[in-house]
Amino acid sequence: MMNFKQAASAFLMAAALLTVTSTYAEQVTPLMLKATAAATSPNAANFVPAAPDLAVKSYVLIDGVNGQVLTEKNAHEKVPPASLTKMMTLYVISNALKSGKITLDSPVTVSERAWRTGGSRMFIKVGTKVPVNDLLQGIIVASGNDACVALAEQVAGTEEAFADLMNQTAKALGMKNSHFVDSTGLPNPQHYSTAYDMALLGRALINDFPEYYAWYKQKWYSFNGIKQPNRNRLLWRDDAVDGIKTGHTDDAGFCLVASAKKGDSRLIAAVMGSKSEDSRANDTEALLNYGFHFFESHKLFSANTAISQPRVYLGKDKSADMGIANDLIIILPTGKLKEIKATMVIDKELKAPIVKGNSYGTVKVMLGDKEIASRPLVALKDNPQGGLWSRLCDRLSITFHRWFG
Repeated sequence: MMNFKQAASAFLMAAALLTVTSTYAEQVTPLMLKATAAATSPNAANFVPAAPDLAVKSYVLIDGVNGQVLTEKNAHEKVPPASLTKMMTLYVISNALKSGKITLDSPVTVSERAWRTGGSRMFIKVGTKVPVNDLLQGIIVASGNDACVALAEQVAGTEEAFADLMNQTAKALGMKNSHFVDSTGLPNPQHYSTAYDMALLGRALINDFPEYYAWYKQKWYSFNGIKQPNRNRLLWRDDAVDGIKTGHTDDAGFCLVASAKKGDSRLIAAVMGSKSEDSRANDTEALLNYGFHFFESHKLFSANTAISQPRVYLGKDKSADMGIANDLIIILPTGKLKEIKATMVIDKELKAPIVKGNSYGTVKVMLGDKEIASRPLVALKDNPQGGLWSRLCDRLSITFHRWFG
């Protein structure tokens, strides 16, 4: 049987130190591994400069895989989101598609209210029927306010009811400092969000609805003979950038949430309140470049591989293989892997039956005193109850340990 140290060492990076601890019945046992001399010696390649000093209201750069914040400025300050609002509109509509409430081919009748909505448009005509597919691209690429209202009315009956769906969705996604009153982001003092919440929303769009994400890197869209460009200039500058959304009003300034993927790493930057269309592209590009140049991706644990084998009472087997459902990949400042500590907190007195896929604990990853990732620790196979004699012995063992520690 694989012992604890063997299980842990199978997942450590070469030339790094990873401290793994496990909690069984509130007992912690550390396993220390050796770091190489290179990991403890000064190395200019491992130096990380301060984040870019950007002349914006707020910004944040997060890891698109686990949501870890890499750097930020006023990331939780409430600001007008302008057309970044449409990311939430698109999320709610994508949810409606996923649930089957609408389809990409569903015809949407354009109301007079939708047709009259000011600001950026895709130029749909009142009384016509436009497929959801076209309206979605009109929002993503052309930032059409008219398309937002048309789809909001289709999904919820009225834009006001749709805004209520937006706020319920924001709460479910953990967007604690956002409130929406419309589907477009037109100025309203009761309509606000934050750089962090917008980055969180961008990550949710990518991860929850990958089937629609290809549209977010689309550079042009034509409708009714009118060809409009995507306002995200980074799509023309950097092939790694594949979305997401721009925004601008006089109150909000120029805003951009952009995502880029290189190898296994995905970064999402949200910039709020840049001074111009040029500067918002430059500011966002600077953040993404900073992230890719001075942070590195590490796979700490592989999916469906045992990283712990805790004792199981009353079971056919006396232990259970525990692991995680998906690879645990984190992004760290260059040279910081040696400072990572992973802790496995396992439920006290595990008793059979153990069911494959059920969670029986948590893997937590710490950098110093900051938690940067956590995953449920799940059973990798079933462990049914053992025979009568085996269960009797285990019950005596439980009683003994409770009495005598």
